[in-house]
Amino acid sequence: MLAAVDLGSNSFRLHIGKYEDGRIKIIQSVREPNRLAKGLDKRNNLSETSIRVGVEALERLRGVLNGYPISAMRVAATNTLRIAKNAEVFLHEAEKVLDHPIEVISGEEEARLIYMGVANVLPIPDERRLVIDIGGGSTELIRGKGQKIERAESFGVGTVNQSMLFFSEGKIKASSFKAAILSARSRFEGAGSFYRSGDWEAAYGSSGTIRAISELIEANNIGNERLTIESLNILLELMIQKGHVNRLNLAGLRQQRSLSIVSGVSILIGLMQEFNIHEIHPVDAGLRMGIMWDLHFQATKRDRRDESVHEIIRRYEVDTDRANAVADMAASLFKQMNPESKIYNKYLYWSALLHEVGVFISPTNYHKHGAYLIEHADLAGFTAREQKQMSVFVLGQKGNLVKMKEALLDIDMLKAILALRLAVIFTYAHVVNQIDEIQLKFKKRIDIALPFNWQDRYPTLIYWLERERECWEEVGIDLTIRTD
Repeated sequence: MLAAVDLGSNSFRLHIGKYEDGRIKIIQSVREPNRLAKGLDKRNNLSETSIRVGVEALERLRGVLNGYPISAMRVAATNTLRIAKNAEVFLHEAEKVLDHPIEVISGEEEARLIYMGVANVLPIPDERRLVIDIGGGSTELIRGKGQKIERAESFGVGTVNQSMLFFSEGKIKASSFKAAILSARSRFEGAGSFYRSGDWEAAYGSSGTIRAISELIEANNIGNERLTIESLNILLELMIQKGHVNRLNLAGLRQQRSLSIVSGVSILIGLMQEFNIHEIHPVDAGLRMGIMWDLHFQATKRDRRDESVHEIIRRYEVDTDRANAVADMAASLFKQMNPESKIYNKYLYWSALLHEVGVFISPTNYHKHGAYLIEHADLAGFTAREQKQMSVFVLGQKGNLVKMKEALLDIDMLKAILALRLAVIFTYAHVVNQIDEIQLKFKKRIDIALPFNWQDRYPTLIYWLERERECWEEVGIDLTIRTD
């Protein structure tokens, strides 16, 4: 079974599902309202109360998770934990509760996952479409065709910050709505050329906010489930007539969601006006569904991360022959050292493929440039932790090892770094397709055994291995080289 946890700005949500008959079937869905974004102070620090309430919500979700045999899970945190300066305080406590790492995903990664969730439930495979998701802290817009994303962006306007700015006391006035709509439009106006009507065939709304607004319009006989400017304006006038969120006794409206619905209407109208959108179709899929499809694809070898690595290789004009040679040799050398787990296998291979990406910036200290690029680039499918892990490998491929002392405390990571360093040395010395002639062992020291005639065949190899011995001695590890 697959589990997706979404730590949103307005609520925490959990989906549990399983793949069967070509689709993902939702078995359990839980929502824990907590309005985390409202706990941010003027300096973007989360209050102690909001952290405690958030952790308590996760304890309840943990209780639900314990009732299912989960095979793969991903926990994604979105806008509020992206901007909170003390996010680590919350994340530390939250990870202990869930016993699982939490990824603070970028707005672009959030948009990618949202689109993936929508694209895999829509029946029209080659349709050109716009997908809209209005969350508590941000709004995502994604334009694509079929499964392919053409452009994706995250805008820093959501229902929580909109409600605090324009409806903070719960009052609903025409002037407040007008200001809120104009504010929303101002956030989107710079992107008009990318998402305006005409570049796509249909627009879809994936968020719970959009679905709730649609249900409200239908329940109150304002229109059908499709959202139009006309139906939204009628709903807006009804809200203004009520004058306060506490008096919104509309059919189908849950009182605790009143403020987010009011704010969502203002964002939706502003967005539709700015992009000349006439109609939006609500769809019951989004971030959590996208996470589960991503987990399914990773398990079935259709890993989006492979595509991202090769996109970076093309973009930065990496020498693919050398990249493949280093990656294959690093993987073989790592396997020779019998690592305790397979946790680093993929990351080592991807890092080896990207080991020269920094050359695009400068051949001097290219390993440092590459490490920075990999850590900070928007690599679709990768988490921030995974990119950090790969940046460590790329940084450690050459140069002194003192900077890597903390990483070397993990024996398997040490072996992976050693494998990459040696793969670079052997490949650059033109040792190719001869991995079977190299014997590499690591217990308390590094032992390398090479054929005797390699001293003459590869004159620079022994020189570079002697330099490598000095690097390992600096961190207290002996390296021996035998030529039999």
